Amino acid sequence: VQLQASGGGLVQAGGSLRLSCRASGHAFRSYTAGWFRQAPGKEREHVAHIRSSGDIYYDDSLKGRFTISREKNTLYLQMNSLKPEDTAVYFCAAQVVGGQYFRAISYSYWGPGTQVTVSS
Repeated sequence: VQLQASGGGLVQAGGSLRLSCRASGHAFRSYTAGWFRQAPGKEREHVAHIRSSGDIYYDDSLKGRFTISREKNTLYLQMNSLKPEDTAVYFCAAQVVGGQYFRAISYSYWGPGTQVTVSS
C-alpha cells in the first residue's frame, strides 16, 4: 500500500483546510486508517482514525474541529477553526498491528506527509 497526502498549506487562524490521502491497492479499504501530526521538536501524535469496523476516534483535544472520513481509496481530514498550535506536518497511515490504534508505531504504512501552517 502506498499513501500520498495532499491539501496542506498556509492558512490564517480560524480558517479551514481539507487534507486528502490517496491510497493504492484495494487492501486499503479494509484497513484501519488515520491521521497523525508532528510539530517541530515534538513526537508524532494521533489526530484521528477510522477502524475497519467504521468506528471513528479522535484525539479529545481536536474533537469538534476536525472530521475524518473515508471514501473508497481516499482518506480525508477536514480541519476547521484552525489554530497556530495545529501547525505541523500531517501524515496519513494505515493498517494497525497489535491493536494500539492511537500509537504511531502500530501503523504499517505511511505517506510522506503534508505541511500545515496556521498563522496568527
